[in-house]
Amino acid sequence: MPGRSVSGHQVCRDCRQYQTRLTSRAAYPTMEPDNNMTDTAKSVPAGELTLRTLAMPADANPAGDIFGGWVMAQMDLASGIRAAERAHGRVVTAAVKEMAFELPVKIGDTLNIYTQIAKVGRTSITLTVEAWAQRARHRALEKVTAGTFIMVALDEDGKPKPVPGE
Repeated sequence: MPGRSVSGHQVCRDCRQYQTRLTSRAAYPTMEPDNNMTDTAKSVPAGELTLRTLAMPADANPAGDIFGGWVMAQMDLASGIRAAERAHGRVVTAAVKEMAFELPVKIGDTLNIYTQIAKVGRTSITLTVEAWAQRARHRALEKVTAGTFIMVALDEDGKPKPVPGE
């Protein structure tokens, strides 16, 4: 629905800027709730903030969208960090479950990766990983994608080793 004109462009009601706020759950910006917002904009990240990085021009296509492979690589790094802490040593990525990109990441966005340990097996650690973009221009935090990463703990010889108890 068109709204007022800004510099000759129509601005729709759903395109308004939303203020950021701090939630009591964690210190990260999110959008103020509005009845016109999508479920993505209303939700909050699950897990622990494990990695933050800035999306740069070298990571983008000519249209300014960040490559999905770069986002996935950041998620893999965060999974490795969190799993290595839990395994008290070296880990490798064994599998990545299905991922679907909900929104693009743009140059200048800060990519925030949240990880949560879902399951600890004998030698493996399964993590739920979410990628959220903190928008450069509007400071909104929006979910970009999520996936399940399975990491395996390795010993000094590169063989799977049991994950120690907490």
